[in-house]
Amino acid sequence: MNREQLVEEAKSMLSQAYVPYSTFPVGAALLTTDGKVYKGFNIENAAYPVTCCAERVAIFKAVSEGERQFKSMAVIANTTRPVPPCGSCRQVMSEFFDPEMPVYISNKDQEIKEVQVKDLLPFSFNQDDLHAGQEK
Repeated sequence: MNREQLVEEAKSMLSQAYVPYSTFPVGAALLTTDGKVYKGFNIENAAYPVTCCAERVAIFKAVSEGERQFKSMAVIANTTRPVPPCGSCRQVMSEFFDPEMPVYISNKDQEIKEVQVKDLLPFSFNQDDLHAGQEK
């Protein structure tokens, strides 16, 4: 699956987004190394902190199904510039994705910008940091 096809998969989620408060739909599609696609959209809540972004919905769906090997991800919104993931999503991406994995961010005109996970969240907190704090 090429990046344009993956962006189309993400775009198909825009109409399903649950966004009664922001009216800002976001779609995501995550491609595993064996060719499966997990899709997600943002799901809002009146208590804003418990809202879940499209990227995390797709990632958590895949991880909950036992997936751990990912090839690429696409994210799209009806924005003028390619939509960047929020900080929470970047942290989750750094947990589950290879630092070199491409993330395709897109906009309403389907302009696609390719970034790598390591560039989305440089100097991220990771498992090594967590375990280092437990050493005696």
